[in-house]
Amino acid sequence: MDTAKDICPSTIYGENVFNDSVMRERLPKDTYKKLRRTIEEGLPLDPTVAEVVANAMKDWAIEKGATHYTHWFQPLTGITAEKHDSFISPTGDGRAVMEFSGKELIKGEPDASSFPSGGLRATFEARGYTAWDCTSPAFYKDGTLYIPTAFCSYTGEALDLKTPLLRSAEALNKQTMRILRLFGNTSAKRVVANLGPEQEYFLVDREQYDKRLDLIICGRTLFGAKPPKGQELEDQYFGRLRLRIGQYMHDLDTELWRLGISAKTKHNEVAPAQHELAPIYDPSNIATDHNNLVMELMKTTAKKEGLAALLHEKPFEGVNGSGKHLNWSICTNDGENLLNPGTTPHENAQFLLVLSAVIKAVDEYGDLLRLSIASAGNDHRLGANEAPPAIVSMFLGDELTAVLEAIEEGKPYNGKERTFINVGVTSLPPLPKDTTDRNRTSPFAFTGNKFEFRMCGSAASISEPAFTLNTIVSEELAQYADRLEKASDFDTEVAAIIKETVKDHKRIIFNGNNYTDEWVDEAHRRGLPDIRSTVLSIPSLLEKKNVDVFEKHGVLTKVESESRYEIMFEKYIKVINIEALTMIDMAGKLLLPATLRYLSELASLVSSLKAVGVANKPVSASVEKLSGLAAAFSTELDALKSAVDIASAERDTISQAKAYNDIVIKAMNGLREVADTVEGIVPSDLWPIPTYSDLLFKV
Repeated sequence: MDTAKDICPSTIYGENVFNDSVMRERLPKDTYKKLRRTIEEGLPLDPTVAEVVANAMKDWAIEKGATHYTHWFQPLTGITAEKHDSFISPTGDGRAVMEFSGKELIKGEPDASSFPSGGLRATFEARGYTAWDCTSPAFYKDGTLYIPTAFCSYTGEALDLKTPLLRSAEALNKQTMRILRLFGNTSAKRVVANLGPEQEYFLVDREQYDKRLDLIICGRTLFGAKPPKGQELEDQYFGRLRLRIGQYMHDLDTELWRLGISAKTKHNEVAPAQHELAPIYDPSNIATDHNNLVMELMKTTAKKEGLAALLHEKPFEGVNGSGKHLNWSICTNDGENLLNPGTTPHENAQFLLVLSAVIKAVDEYGDLLRLSIASAGNDHRLGANEAPPAIVSMFLGDELTAVLEAIEEGKPYNGKERTFINVGVTSLPPLPKDTTDRNRTSPFAFTGNKFEFRMCGSAASISEPAFTLNTIVSEELAQYADRLEKASDFDTEVAAIIKETVKDHKRIIFNGNNYTDEWVDEAHRRGLPDIRSTVLSIPSLLEKKNVDVFEKHGVLTKVESESRYEIMFEKYIKVINIEALTMIDMAGKLLLPATLRYLSELASLVSSLKAVGVANKPVSASVEKLSGLAAAFSTELDALKSAVDIASAERDTISQAKAYNDIVIKAMNGLREVADTVEGIVPSDLWPIPTYSDLLFKV
């Protein structure tokens, strides 16, 4: 095992990545230049370039120890997928050579019949294609060359999370470049959205984990009484790393650095056994690939260390769940951050226009943003005073909000100096990077030169919120560009757009405490959507304005949106059904028998005492109490079985999803309540599964 003194991050960083420095070294200059132009400018890939790259990639991977290659893709299952093919090609004389062609690099053909398609294909149609994504570098892992790819059907529809992300990146680049050119920027060649996902997770002892069927199958505990100590003392947050945890984090960092993943920050989070890892920002496509690898390596590294990494949004009831705060900014290829307020008139007008586009996008498409982070797991977390509520709003801070109000009202900005803000003519007062304190309760918060989308679930891919943000901001920038390209007076039109946007969409801005009941009431008065569950969120995908915005910018066709609508409902149903069946299995085979066993022991004790003429009222009372709980346990178990039968009998997916949301989850909560009460009574040596104390504190 590597130790801290053996590792120099700068030496190992990116050593297992076919990155730019490797390509520059191994590719002919002309080939390298053509490939870079494809990556940086989105130009079509020359097939002759692919052939040369494939050969160089193969040689590099074989030198690393690779025997196979795989097209690594992101189907709509929520996890990554891969099919491994060897480099071996028999020569016919009993020997073999190692070959890898440009055709094999560019396109693969995994069987697509068992991946979710939402009705895009008939069930007997199996063909699907993976296509090389040259913008995300290939890498070596576990004896295999991994090639990031997109995944589509035989007829070209997207069957994955990467394709819409790549499409949205193109849309954002196109519309933002229109704005930049109007502001006189002729040097920038490309605009990208940069992402920095902060990944939260739990670590528990592997031996304890292996005794919990609910953790193994569902990723979260379905039963568990509150431990004597939770997070009340707040002693876990940013506390000293325990030796075992520190070693795990070191080993994880090492693996990530070798793959060129810029793991930067690690620390204990609020809940016991909860931790966080944060990277340096990357372009959205690469950041998404990296985060998928982070989640995978968290799990595999934990197993090697005798631990289990839990990525579920709410693995433990009663303590904080886990999110994935997605930091999002827009930058040019030459390093200009378009969400940096700046200090000059030119930059300020540009910043305020881009900021206005984001404000308008979040207000008009708040339902899409809510949908982009919707899942059965995230339903447990949102609105629980540990994460933002399900109501989408924006935090800008008092100073920036005051600037926008001054523009709207045409009044002086009362900052350090009373200054009239005439956009494009008079400089916006210099704003420090941190103009106000951070707001941890806000779903979508401006934090100096980026937005932090705090609603994302810890177990989910960041692709969907990323491509949703890219798309809706592209739409607003496109509308602005249409107006500005026709304007007779550019500065006047910019000022008018900003003023109109603030006036029409300021309802989305809220700088206060999003956890309060008063804010919920205020949000309702403002007309902001309050979508409390995934089942209520999914229909927004087929709202006409939402179908239209994805279709207009080439991110999702109407057919692709319809298929994802079906897939989201189906996935929700499957997740809740699996959880319910797991509860039934654990309750019927483990927990209820343990309850009855202890009840039998108590009853035998009462009989024995009576036989010798001793009356023990406390023991008799315990028998009576536990007898009532055992009866309730059995009743609630039968109620859950009945609820599952009712829900599964529904004929269409929408009715079925609603039944699981309304009936099954209620029955699950009823069974859990009784079981958790019983756990507090049955002796620990008779309780058949590890308790919360075992899981959270014995690491």
